[in-house]
Amino acid sequence: MKKNSGYLAVLVGALAWLMMVENATGQLLGTERRYVRVGPLQSFFQSYGRERAFNNTYYEGLMWPADYSYQDNAVINCIWMGCREFKNKNDKYYEKYAFPMATDENVGLAIFPIEIKQIAKFAPPSIYVDGSDITAIYSGDVDEVNPDLVADRVIINRINTSMGLSMQREIYYFTQQYHDNYFIKVFTFTNTGNTDYDDEIELTAPLKAVRISTGVRYSVCREGAMMTSGTQQWGQQSWVTRRGEKYAAHAGDQLTEADGPVDWLRCNFAWAGQKKEIAWDCIGAPDVNGDGRLAAPQHAGNVILHVDKSGTDKADDPAQPLLNGWHGADAQSFFSTGLMTDNDLPLMAKLYDMTAGTALGGLGGNERFDEKYLASSPDAFTAHGDAGGTHMWVCYGPWDLAHGESITIVEAEGVAGLSREQCELIGRRWKQAYNNASDTGPFSLPGGATTTSKDEYKDTWVATGKDSILLTFSRAKRNFDSGFNIPQPPLPPSFVEVKSGGDMISISWGPSGSESSGGFGGYKVYRAIGRPDTLYNEIFSGGPGSYIYNDKQATRGQAYYYYVVAVNDGSNNSEGVYNPTGPLHSSKFYGFASQPAYLSRQAGGRLEDIRVVPNPYDIRSRKLQYVGEDDKIMFLNIPGHCTIRIYTERGDLIDTIHHENGSGDERWNSITSARQVVVSGVYIVHFEVTQDYVDSSTNQILYKKGESAFRKFVIIR
Repeated sequence: MKKNSGYLAVLVGALAWLMMVENATGQLLGTERRYVRVGPLQSFFQSYGRERAFNNTYYEGLMWPADYSYQDNAVINCIWMGCREFKNKNDKYYEKYAFPMATDENVGLAIFPIEIKQIAKFAPPSIYVDGSDITAIYSGDVDEVNPDLVADRVIINRINTSMGLSMQREIYYFTQQYHDNYFIKVFTFTNTGNTDYDDEIELTAPLKAVRISTGVRYSVCREGAMMTSGTQQWGQQSWVTRRGEKYAAHAGDQLTEADGPVDWLRCNFAWAGQKKEIAWDCIGAPDVNGDGRLAAPQHAGNVILHVDKSGTDKADDPAQPLLNGWHGADAQSFFSTGLMTDNDLPLMAKLYDMTAGTALGGLGGNERFDEKYLASSPDAFTAHGDAGGTHMWVCYGPWDLAHGESITIVEAEGVAGLSREQCELIGRRWKQAYNNASDTGPFSLPGGATTTSKDEYKDTWVATGKDSILLTFSRAKRNFDSGFNIPQPPLPPSFVEVKSGGDMISISWGPSGSESSGGFGGYKVYRAIGRPDTLYNEIFSGGPGSYIYNDKQATRGQAYYYYVVAVNDGSNNSEGVYNPTGPLHSSKFYGFASQPAYLSRQAGGRLEDIRVVPNPYDIRSRKLQYVGEDDKIMFLNIPGHCTIRIYTERGDLIDTIHHENGSGDERWNSITSARQVVVSGVYIVHFEVTQDYVDSSTNQILYKKGESAFRKFVIIR
């Protein structure tokens, strides 16, 4: 593996993009964004160059694992830029000039978005469930298709600034299963002298002592905050740390998968800590009121893969960054949202000093925040005292850039931690002991040792996320150093279609574009019951040319979810350099039918056979009724075409269902037409036939349009 080949490949690609779009300047709103949602790490990226994740309800973005609900980890991601001895286009002099690139408030004042677009390696497959195209709502994600891409998705984002330092951001995402939990981000800062939206060059002077600083804050994660405390939603209890103090001694090392996680890479990451007001040990956010599943195993952070030495020397500088540590988030908050104008000279000077490593109010440092303070308290807030939590703070520079010169910085942002299966297993065992004070294990720890402490057991397993994120960073570095030459999975099926049926559910798909390539293995079908965000089991494996599977093991009344992947035989993944060896598969999200299919029974032959199941419905038994659908009530053996009206015992109509699919089943989620969950009581359901039903074998009319039947059922809540 040739050192720096990754940087050379990216540089060539960046120059090509610049040549292609040099005359394609435009003017974008700061709210323009693109979503990447083709793998287990999903997020959005905004036109002004950074992301603030608050959407007026919650913090969204950087979801991992995106297979499940409420896995958002993002809060805010800031860049601050500055230089010295600067004259603006009006010839006004600044000893220190600086501005934030953190929200869209500065768009049109200091930052000028020119372009944001997403390019796909191939057109996304369409997914159909019972005739409905469930992928249609994502049709706007992709702006272009380019089969020559090495990554599945690339986002191109260009911004001019009032300093004349233009930024191009390229974001690469891969769905190969060992590299699908990080984004590689290539930032190129060029002294273009363009200080606004148009093509005119306003400045041609050198930029002196240019500094770039970043601040990133994570919640790790939204579901964990729901289990513990709302303050963690914006990261108040997030611990942060850094690694890479010995990077210079290892900068030339060539990593392979056998090296595992290494702690010398230049990186930082965060995870959720304890909240002192909570009496129980909430590390990992176990669902203390449920089955104990760990809701916050995530470790999220960034690794620095390359920093140019200067505007003319493109070798990686092992002395960069100048600072890699932490800072109080609210202490920096003005410089996230405040507007830098000509009247803000003192604030600009203060901001420039921050980009040079001066902590505001003493809240920050070039250190491992966790190792300095964790021993004194498990609650990070008691250490930093900042209501906003902590930013992972990085400072680059300084550089002098002549007109036309540039600096490239390459980072990767990723999320890792325990798998969902591990979260369920460990959390259930912890909850068992939580419910029984005399339960002292023994509990198995990573590596084979045991403990008698349920909390040490849980917390030690959660802490393995540190190795997981460091391994993620190592894989990102190997990917970049190789020039994005990691082994590739096969292309996904060209479409997936799921059809409900009376005696089976049919899953069919189109051939993968890789089927004619060497080493193609075939297809696999996976199924889950009751809900889409749960564990899936493989139910079919077939070779090339197999394009349909009929699921005859489904049972009536249950909701079924499926996904289909293409697989290869692993012959292109035998080196063990970039990831473990063996077969690779296409992303689940390319072939994921996220809406349910059902095994529908034949229309009932007699109105007398209509049943309501369960009856009575008892909320205490909801886990024993329909898996994953706690409020569902089924009407069985009904006419294939009928109107179903549901009344209270006193005759108030609360919901109407038009059943017209010809089957003998219909579901009701115990919700009125006004979107209210029904209360305990006796209910009456009226079935009115809307179409004659004829026995196909005898041509006898079994019931006629207009005939009807009533049933009573009981709900206990």
